[in-house]
Amino acid sequence: MARRNVWTGITLLGLTACATAVIWTVRVREASAHCQMPCGIYDDPARIAQLREDAATIEKAVAQIRELAGKHDPQSLNQITRWINTKEQHASHIIEVVSEYFLTQKVKPKTPGSSEYESYLKKLADHHAVMVAAMKTKQTVDPEKVHALQHAIDALAKHYTK
Repeated sequence: MARRNVWTGITLLGLTACATAVIWTVRVREASAHCQMPCGIYDDPARIAQLREDAATIEKAVAQIRELAGKHDPQSLNQITRWINTKEQHASHIIEVVSEYFLTQKVKPKTPGSSEYESYLKKLADHHAVMVAAMKTKQTVDPEKVHALQHAIDALAKHYTK
């Protein structure tokens, strides 16, 4: 029985995609967004600034990916893979900060019918909008999705900055 070369027909782009998948599968999880303890150490403006920095990095990544699109040389493929990974990491970080810091540590449930309930629902909607917008930046290289994320972060910031 003849042995078949498994590398025949695999493109450099295909190998790059496989390598990216392996890296994401076996990577060590980064430090969490917050300690998840009632430590009382909160810096909401700093967290908002970090979200904005993550969004700016995603914006840069999208621009670079779009610029490199269509190039097939090894260096360009390497760079596009790195920009994709960067975009994914920063979008994931935004989702992590919103869920593990803001939603679990800062947003307190309110009783339906109470005077604070409508404000509570608005906060939940604004947090959800940021998470969905971050997820959408993972799915595309559309600059409009990045702008939607930035606007969602601006709306969220109104709850935490004066």
